[in-house]
Amino acid sequence: MPDAAASPDQPRSKPSVWQAFVQPAAWTMFFFGFASGLPFLLVAGTLAYWLKDNGIDLKSITLIASAGLAYTLKFLWAPLVDRWVLPLFGRLGLRRGWILFALALVMVALLAMAQLTPDRLAPFVWVTLVAAFAGATLDIAVDAYRVEIAPRSAQGALLATYSLGYRIALIITGALALVLADHLPWPTVYRVMALVLLVPMLAVLFAREPAIQRERAHNWAVGLRDGVVGPFADFFQRFGPRIALGLLAFILLAKMSDQSLGGGIMAPFYIDQGYTKTEIGAISKVYGIWVGIAGVFLAGIAIARWGVRWPLLAGLVLGAISNLLYVWLEGANGDLAMLTLVISGENLAQGFQGTTLAAFLTALVNQRFSATQFALFSSLVMLPGKLLGAVSGGIVEQTGYGTYFWITALVGIPALLLFFWLLPRVEMGDDDAPAVAIDRTSS
Repeated sequence: MPDAAASPDQPRSKPSVWQAFVQPAAWTMFFFGFASGLPFLLVAGTLAYWLKDNGIDLKSITLIASAGLAYTLKFLWAPLVDRWVLPLFGRLGLRRGWILFALALVMVALLAMAQLTPDRLAPFVWVTLVAAFAGATLDIAVDAYRVEIAPRSAQGALLATYSLGYRIALIITGALALVLADHLPWPTVYRVMALVLLVPMLAVLFAREPAIQRERAHNWAVGLRDGVVGPFADFFQRFGPRIALGLLAFILLAKMSDQSLGGGIMAPFYIDQGYTKTEIGAISKVYGIWVGIAGVFLAGIAIARWGVRWPLLAGLVLGAISNLLYVWLEGANGDLAMLTLVISGENLAQGFQGTTLAAFLTALVNQRFSATQFALFSSLVMLPGKLLGAVSGGIVEQTGYGTYFWITALVGIPALLLFFWLLPRVEMGDDDAPAVAIDRTSS
């Protein structure tokens, strides 16, 4: 996977690192990353603590918390986000209109969850699904905005500031929410989280809309073809069937090790090792988030120095190996030093891997289909791990935590094999062009 830095068509003049980070788009992405991060834990990890406090069994917790699967299915409605300007939000433009709409829907859903509570489990689950759908839609619009608002040479800085905002939101909806839950009822905590959404809503109003011109379809058939078929046809045309399928398989498996630690399994695991919610919040959701941010910026430096391919390989290896730290943590009996060390290693690896993979996915996107293609790629990244996480409770009940963590590490091996197969076959392209196959005849 040769990088943009190695392309002979690469523009000679690039913005400096300082210019990339101080551009207005970088700071916009900080607030939009904050917006994307806010709903994520509230329909998965943090929600699992609320459910456990209400006496819900482990298998049900992991199934309910798998409402986050909406994030893996977002490509299904991404063509709508790519082409339809919302009537009530049209003055903001295509991207900002969808971002504001999704934020408003998340807020309403969180307030409804607080009103219903798990005591009324059936309607509570349905509203949780609405919140997850809105959060996934927000992800679609924010990712498309990032791809379109700046050239590829500046995407590293945008990914870094986006990740900073995202992880600060995780601190608020993870650590702060857990600390508050030790002193306040869970419905009150969720109402507070809903009010925090007002911050990114204000940011949307001051942001600049990307200057991307799109052709309008003359009839519904042409619109369907361009919006739904076009993004997928473009991808297969650029790479050919064999390499395109190899890329999709790689994307599917690249973060399976990391994503498989979701699904609500970690909340019961930490509690079973003797940690309180405040300790978990302080170490995992505050300290760990900042370690993850360090991993993000280390990845940015690595990409600037060596391009995408070798940092991507390092991220794949680190992401899988770091899961084995949890095998060592089993039976910790509340040892805070052990928890701190494990969280340090896992979050550093997670931040590094996530950034290198996002840079790789961005290079695959054609800006004509930003929302749909990036939504497809990011959905595929999350799908296998989410599915494994959804049944993680049943696996742990049958085999124990240690065996499950070994499984999550070993599932990273196929992605490594695919990486080396793709390495000589994919050219990342220049600053404006999407990636292409080096040799189409090999397809």
